[in-house]
Amino acid sequence: MIEILQAWVHGHTPHPTDLEMLEQWELSNSKGGRLWGITPENVRQKLQERTDLFCRLFQENLDFPLLSQQLETLWKFWLPFATQLVEFRQQLGRPLVQGILGGQGTGKTTLAKVLTHILSLFHYDTLSLSLDDLYKTYLERQHLQQFDPRLIWRGPPGTHDIELGIQVLDQLRQPLPNQTIAIPRFDKSLWSGAGDRISPELVTGIDIILFEGWFVGCRPIAPEIFDFAPDPIITLSDQQFAKDMNEQLKNYIPLWERLDQLIILNPVDYRLSKQWRIQAEHDMMAQGKSGMSDTEISQFVDYFWKALHPELFIKPLIKNPELVNLIVEINPDHSIGNIFKN
Repeated sequence: MIEILQAWVHGHTPHPTDLEMLEQWELSNSKGGRLWGITPENVRQKLQERTDLFCRLFQENLDFPLLSQQLETLWKFWLPFATQLVEFRQQLGRPLVQGILGGQGTGKTTLAKVLTHILSLFHYDTLSLSLDDLYKTYLERQHLQQFDPRLIWRGPPGTHDIELGIQVLDQLRQPLPNQTIAIPRFDKSLWSGAGDRISPELVTGIDIILFEGWFVGCRPIAPEIFDFAPDPIITLSDQQFAKDMNEQLKNYIPLWERLDQLIILNPVDYRLSKQWRIQAEHDMMAQGKSGMSDTEISQFVDYFWKALHPELFIKPLIKNPELVNLIVEINPDHSIGNIFKN
């Protein structure tokens, strides 16, 4: 398959035998068929459409090298997923809000960039909105920390302006004719890294909203579960912090109800996120930039696992087909593993 795709990238016209080989591969992959609605009856049409999209992408987006670096992911995941988004947007008859849940290093930002490129070929305007963009202002978080000194970092439930998020998503989902919508944006570099809200981005005519974040879509769990929680929720104070964050999570449910779909980028082992963060810091320091030590990173990541532990909050979502439309496993090398739905 890769050889065929590489030939197309280098300008070779797709040959009928290419499509025949890809058809055989697609039909032998029963999981992929179920994911993307491919049957023996429509496989030729579906793959012809995907082939046309693939070739157009390289004709019009040659300044995006990531595409040629991950051809298999592009063919097996990015292209068919983008096509599904278009189909669902057309069925809805209004702007679509696609939630993207994933931790550090799972590729949320990459997925959003790639989808934006692909969807532009359908003449759809795509907006990326991060949960980070909904942080409370610096002064609001300073007051919040005085009230609850445990909120030493931005990020856990309670540090976001939920009402602002609801207002923005409602405007995006049901815009008035020619309405200009102010999209909140956040600059993490301000206030010595504490970050603050900056001037909003003004947009009109958005078709698809990609709303991503490390706990987008997560629901509260039974509080007694924390009595037997995994590391690093160890001490009684850890358990109380986890219970309080779980209670805060209830306030986010109205925000999650604005999602039309939710995809989970799920590491094969949640502990990979810590390894990925350490490697990212090492890479930054190798470029002469400042970064945290391995110990500081470990404490930083543990803090968020104490707030919302992946084992406790992600697993229930993965098993809930009513809330999640797709699960994508992320391998240790950041590549795409299994893709499935319940």
